[in-house]
Amino acid sequence: LATVGGGATSHVAILARALDIPAVAGMDPRALELPDGTRVLLDGGMGQLRINPSPEEVSRIIQAQARLAAKKAAELASAADPATTTDGHRIEVFANIGGLAEALQGMQLGAEGVGLLRSEFLFLDRATAPTEDEQTATYAEIAASLEGRPLIIRTLDVGGDKPLSYLPMPREENPMLGIRGVRIGLDRPEIFRTQVRAILRAAKGHPIRILFPMIATLDEIRSVKGLVEEERAKLADSDPVELGIMVEMPSTAVLARQFAREVDFFSVGTNDLTQYTLAMDRGHPKLGSKADAINPAILQLIAQTVAGAAAEGKWVGVCGGLASDPQAVAILVGLGVKELSCSVPAIPMVKAATG
Repeated sequence: LATVGGGATSHVAILARALDIPAVAGMDPRALELPDGTRVLLDGGMGQLRINPSPEEVSRIIQAQARLAAKKAAELASAADPATTTDGHRIEVFANIGGLAEALQGMQLGAEGVGLLRSEFLFLDRATAPTEDEQTATYAEIAASLEGRPLIIRTLDVGGDKPLSYLPMPREENPMLGIRGVRIGLDRPEIFRTQVRAILRAAKGHPIRILFPMIATLDEIRSVKGLVEEERAKLADSDPVELGIMVEMPSTAVLARQFAREVDFFSVGTNDLTQYTLAMDRGHPKLGSKADAINPAILQLIAQTVAGAAAEGKWVGVCGGLASDPQAVAILVGLGVKELSCSVPAIPMVKAATG
């Protein structure tokens, strides 16, 4: 897959990664002028599209593919083993999924649970919102497929670059800084309340946790918690569920200890945290390569998050793109991250990287 738009953490890139499709995003627009039939070599790892490669280059890439296949086979052979560092530190490796099929595939590849169910898959590409019963059945089916492993469901995360046709929103000058994520839930509480009831019903007999996106202020999480408790009180025999927030805003990382008093866990969304910290649109073709989650500022915010959570006895996971990067695993573990939730194809590779 090769596109002139987007970047390495745009939603198209995330979907390509989940499908294990080599992809290069944000290429020079002149790539569109290449004549049909031009021989090219696409290197998803290096983010390059080389035109008219020599026979030597083709030979090298074929050899590299063979080495990569052998490495993947070795990682897959040990994927069911626990992810443990050489000094005995245990790390949980979970899957980011968008439906039942990915949940099943993740378990086959060694996932120890689901760290991020992108619930918007139920809401997109349809004329009306899913009903409470439809949502309940879907969440319960996914939870059952995990056979007792944890399932973290992120509430509806749309708006900005993910609009819903049946949820018209006023035009915004900067939608990435507007009504998106949990702000839609607070602005249109009928959709949020329906989803919360469905999750609470599905959680009966399953280890389900709720994760709220785009939390920037303490008032927001307190309002959300109030709505959850109101809906739980209406349901008979509804047990409390663990509540967590995405750490995508610098404000949340800076005030991590205060937020940790309000929730049970954090999950760091490194893609948006990078975007908002560096003021670089994650989908901008010219800035995508610079919006790097390994930037010291981002790592410092993750460290602050871990420290704030630990002070209140809470844990921190990472579900953003950085968790799928085996070169970043050692850094995240060193910062005190307890759980890595990655794209399904990356699970064996990430588990192997912990050792």
